[in-house]
Amino acid sequence: MPGEIAVLVNPAARGGRSRGLLGPVLHRLRRGDRKVSVLVGDSADDALARARTAVAAGAGTLVAFGGDGLVHLAVQAVAETGVPLGIIPAGTGNDIATALGVTRGRPLEAADAVLRGVGRTVDAVRTGSGEWFAGVLACGFDSRVNERANRISGPPGMSRYLLALAAELRSYRPIPFRITLDGPSGAETIERPIMLVAVGNTSSYGAGMRVCPDAVPDDGLLDVTIIDAVPVGRFLRAFPRVYRGSHVTHPFVATRRVRGITLEARDVVAYADGERLGPLPLTCELVPGALHVLC
Repeated sequence: MPGEIAVLVNPAARGGRSRGLLGPVLHRLRRGDRKVSVLVGDSADDALARARTAVAAGAGTLVAFGGDGLVHLAVQAVAETGVPLGIIPAGTGNDIATALGVTRGRPLEAADAVLRGVGRTVDAVRTGSGEWFAGVLACGFDSRVNERANRISGPPGMSRYLLALAAELRSYRPIPFRITLDGPSGAETIERPIMLVAVGNTSSYGAGMRVCPDAVPDDGLLDVTIIDAVPVGRFLRAFPRVYRGSHVTHPFVATRRVRGITLEARDVVAYADGERLGPLPLTCELVPGALHVLC
């Protein structure tokens, strides 16, 4: 496969612990006969600009060295361009990499996959704002926890998230949603109080929570999981089932398979691939074959 290999790096992945893996990965990539460059931005916007510049300049492959957030960034640069995406899973969750067949904890094997140039064509999702995502979009209770965690200046990492979770549970109220589904058999509108809506091109988020367990990234459809408003205690008792994907059989959970979806609710922000997209309303459209991933 001709062209330069551009490696987009997040030095802060896993709290900076992934930096020790970068040298061996670059060494492995440079064993081939292609030029390898490293892209590190001063901010997310700067990193994306560098990635887009590399793709426009003729890079043969864009490699994301990091977690789901960096893969999300790389997808913005390569979706519908035909430029292959390589993933070196070096983040905390790596849900997208796992769904696409990139083995976590084996960065040199992932680098070898990039050099072989063999992969698979998968779908991606374009939102009404023009932003793409490759994994799972969620809005409702979990996105409110993320919003609250981002406002807390206290302890870092999971401790801050748990504080936000506890606070959000105390103040939890069902959210009136209007959901318009574009399904294979026609349109459907759902209007009722809801706790959470997840839209999955892949099956999991949050480091292994299989919120859309049957989602397949190359089947031309999105999987939608709707968790209805339930008492907090009942939700907490059922929550561990999300790691097995068995929550979808619970009476308060509904699922749909669609080509597109519009989500409407007041004071709700959507997150996709772990990144903040912005407030609802939001429309999502599946674009079949938008990505070619080396895996």
